[in-house]
Amino acid sequence: MDLMQEIIARAKANKQRIVLPEGTEERTLKAADRLLADKVADIVLIGNPVEINKLTAKFNLNHIGEATIVDPQNHEKKAVYADLLFQLRQKKGMTPEKAAVLVEDPLFLACLMIKAGDADGEIAGAQNTTGNVLRPALQIIKTAPGINCVSGAFIMFTKKKEYGKEGILVFADCAVMPNPTAPELASIALATADTARNIVGLEPRVAMLSFSTKGSASHEMVDKVTEATRLAKEMAPDLKIDGELQADAALVEKVASLKAPDSDVAGKANVLVFPTLEVGNIAYKLVQRLGDAEAVGPILQGMAAPVNDLSRGCSVDDIYKMVAIASNQSIGLKAAKQKQ
Repeated sequence: MDLMQEIIARAKANKQRIVLPEGTEERTLKAADRLLADKVADIVLIGNPVEINKLTAKFNLNHIGEATIVDPQNHEKKAVYADLLFQLRQKKGMTPEKAAVLVEDPLFLACLMIKAGDADGEIAGAQNTTGNVLRPALQIIKTAPGINCVSGAFIMFTKKKEYGKEGILVFADCAVMPNPTAPELASIALATADTARNIVGLEPRVAMLSFSTKGSASHEMVDKVTEATRLAKEMAPDLKIDGELQADAALVEKVASLKAPDSDVAGKANVLVFPTLEVGNIAYKLVQRLGDAEAVGPILQGMAAPVNDLSRGCSVDDIYKMVAIASNQSIGLKAAKQKQ
């Protein structure tokens, strides 16, 4: 897990403002206390200040006082955020009255803070469903330019050092899009390459996976992957990406030399993009359980700013790691904007 220490070190070196809308949830508070103690990020907690202070005392937390605490019911920018929400959503039927109510919802408030430039990323999901976390994010923050869908990646820490970066690979989509179209799959490939670059710190070699390698089988599912690869190459000509490839051709140089000898990705892939959600989800869980690998994620990708969804069974350590990951995502997004 040396990579996780690198991710945390990068976050410390360029601290980002990460908002935690579940500010009165026990694991969230304990993670925030650790993050503040270790100076990983500037933390914004959304919740009733009196309740947060009581819980801080109850759990014997020593650093919550360093966080910015925002009361969703009563804070100085409430009217500004309500007006922002109205302006963003009025064509979808939003009224000032509805905005005044929704701005008190911590999940909406967190996204409005990011949209207004008052925070850089959000972590939520310890108490809320994925749908509840994503809905305001998609309505307010929206997807990044050129990306037409949100997807979920896992960083896989395997014991097979010969694959990826010393056994570390990035899998997607394992969490969001059930059956992406070819253009959506191309967007997922580009977003996953950014995740690999910004978080794992590697130069991505993206394999677009299928049950066929370079025309060895004919099927509409193979055609989708081939078309997605073509589109992704058009969108990012400098990206090392190839498909369609079977998993062994993507990872094993001996197999690649037989099945795809002219590919600069086959046999050396460190990013695996799956054709559907069911394949990606099954694959990461099999590698995790049968291969005794550690899976970190899901890391939501494709958003204009980092919004990461937690499992409701998450640990304090999970939240700590995801804040560090969101910080790295934010750093990478800002660097990309500066290059444009």
